[in-house]
Amino acid sequence: MSHTKPRINGVRLGAYLFSYALALLMIAPLLWMLISAFKQPGSTVTVLSKLFNSPFSLDSFAKVLKPDGTAMMWRWTLNSVIVGVVQTAVTVVFSSWAAFAVSRIQFKGKTIIFAVILMGMMVPVESIVVPLFEMVTAMGWSNSYSALIWPGMMLPLAFLILKQFIDQLPGELLEAAKIDGAGMFRIWWKMIWPLSRSSMAAVSIFIFIQSWNNLLWPMLVAQDNSMMTLPVGIPTFQSIFATDLAVPMASNVLASLPALLVFLLFQRHIIKGISMTGIK
Repeated sequence: MSHTKPRINGVRLGAYLFSYALALLMIAPLLWMLISAFKQPGSTVTVLSKLFNSPFSLDSFAKVLKPDGTAMMWRWTLNSVIVGVVQTAVTVVFSSWAAFAVSRIQFKGKTIIFAVILMGMMVPVESIVVPLFEMVTAMGWSNSYSALIWPGMMLPLAFLILKQFIDQLPGELLEAAKIDGAGMFRIWWKMIWPLSRSSMAAVSIFIFIQSWNNLLWPMLVAQDNSMMTLPVGIPTFQSIFATDLAVPMASNVLASLPALLVFLLFQRHIIKGISMTGIK
């Protein structure tokens, strides 16, 4: 019995080629950034022939990581890590508490609270920046971690994702815990927290990447060079080397590594946490 390989028709072949072309178009700027980062400072990276003919070097990375009074790459990275980790941890816990309360606790005004939280998803951040900045300034939080962290610790999307997951948990489990005498916090700690780890991991990735890439708010409240985060500090660093594109590209590569590493390590939790396939 002969077996013939399935032929790829013209439509499928065209779809494949179109998909590959789109993928190449999307990664081309990233490849250009990566190749330019490994060129010597002052190299011409805007001409394709000179980009590949010039020698590769780590001098641009050495120049970026060299501590001085203006380019504080290590300090900016530390600030971004502190802000991202604290915002992620606190937002996940607060969102989980709020989602558990709205989903499983009966109290007056629950529907109104749920609607108000969802309305927060429709309010542009730019529309509340000015009053929020005046509030932070009046509290004396300018140029501090408090100003960088606290205003960004509530994310309606995190609440919505966790609530949708908690809604699918069998009510019999919670009723059995109540019969055994468990309070609300113990139910959350012993049951909700372990069962929703996948959703929390997915939410944590979104929160961390959003915090890591946040530019507008840190740019307003972190005027001091030592309190800048990477998105704010890198443009300042690039202005110092305005005629040198290799050095700014190296700084962008280094700034992308932590967020990329977090995504690669926990990417399987994104689909697993959001798919909401139910409980076995």
